Amino acid sequence: MGLKPDSWIVRMAREQRMIEPFVEDQVRDGVISYGVSSYGYDIRVANEFKIFTNVYSAVVDPKHFDPKSMVDFEGEVCVIPPNSFALARTIEYFRIPRTVLTVCLGKSTYARCGIIVNVTPFEPEWEGFVTLEISNTTPLPARIYANEGIAQVLFFEADEVCLKSYADKKGKYQAQKTIALPRL
Repeated sequence: MGLKPDSWIVRMAREQRMIEPFVEDQVRDGVISYGVSSYGYDIRVANEFKIFTNVYSAVVDPKHFDPKSMVDFEGEVCVIPPNSFALARTIEYFRIPRTVLTVCLGKSTYARCGIIVNVTPFEPEWEGFVTLEISNTTPLPARIYANEGIAQVLFFEADEVCLKSYADKKGKYQAQKTIALPRL
């Protein structure tokens, strides 16, 4: 299994629509960077957010998640309360090839501010907009800038094809179009 370079990412985006919309150059001036990098792709966060709130004193339960625990917000700047989190989605829609697995890591600009981005791996043949979990680990409110970089996706290609892909398993988050809350 090997990490794939920028040339491979560009080719896959053009030929197989692996990333749409696709930004072939890294955009950096005046924004948190996004687009192709040497060995990854810096994804952007859309302007739709679900911000965690404890207005109803709910218990966070991944098996029985209460949507009332989230407040919908749309805008260019999302403020995440101290020691809280928000869910968001990428601007980019992904179509992962059967021989590829991705790992996604938060951008250093946000990490240096105590903002952690968590994304699970994109499995072989998964597709959709990526749901992002953005945690504010600080005791202060934190700003997240829509339409700018939020995390970097690294692409790893296997030497052999997997027996069962995410599509074969009929994964519960396949082809998601919106911010997906936890499902059992």
